[in-house]
Amino acid sequence: MSTEYVKAIPGKAKAFSDWYTAVCLRAELADYSPVRGMMVIRPYGYAIWEGIQRWLDGRFKATGHMNAAFPVLVPESLLQQEAAHVKGFAPQVAWVTQGGDEALIERLAVRPTSEAIMMPMYAKWIQSYRDLPVLIVQWNSVVRWEKSTRLFLRTAEFFWHEGHTAHRTL
Repeated sequence: MSTEYVKAIPGKAKAFSDWYTAVCLRAELADYSPVRGMMVIRPYGYAIWEGIQRWLDGRFKATGHMNAAFPVLVPESLLQQEAAHVKGFAPQVAWVTQGGDEALIERLAVRPTSEAIMMPMYAKWIQSYRDLPVLIVQWNSVVRWEKSTRLFLRTAEFFWHEGHTAHRTL
């Protein structure tokens, strides 16, 4: 690595925030996207994510958890059922109000969390104790319209890993 390249990175002790951003950019881990608050995870950064995901996925599968995927769009009526949970980030929810040329009958939230879309499915799938346990993990993106962002630490869209399980109680 050239000395000029290293000199161009701000000192960590002087300006930690600038140093952190410079390291993320220069190491080609991520870059800023044309959409404010969102980032592009570059191949080196994604390789790190894949390593983390591979490690965790193996641990979860060893305990019987299975991966699943749920929709990215959540009807407003379902999100309102989770009002207490959503309260802290409600102002940051991104909404879809139109599909193609047609206005939607009900607003759809771009997934700010997954409980609202997952729990109705659990209610459908679990009819008795014989349907338990349900051990589901999902890997996805979540969108929360953050005002102050920082690569990897706080962005408008970020990777999310959630496990939602249902168990029989005695």
